Amino acid sequence: MPKTHRNSKEIKVWLLRRGISITAISRYTGTERTNASKTISGTRNNRPVLRWLRDNGCPAEYLALPNDIKKEKR
Repeated sequence: MPKTHRNSKEIKVWLLRRGISITAISRYTGTERTNASKTISGTRNNRPVLRWLRDNGCPAEYLALPNDIKKEKR
């Protein structure tokens, strides 16, 4: 799968500043830690992880959201 233009460094800084771990995101979303990590790095597009990040305030410009998530109403 091709790498997205997701800004994983900025996402990780955002998480660190809020004291949120990738393990915590995997627990919150019910996904495996590996999938959460790969989604943050841009090699996967796990929708629950991306929605969780978006809904909890991670700037959309860091996330490179897929079109279906961009179109969703929150």
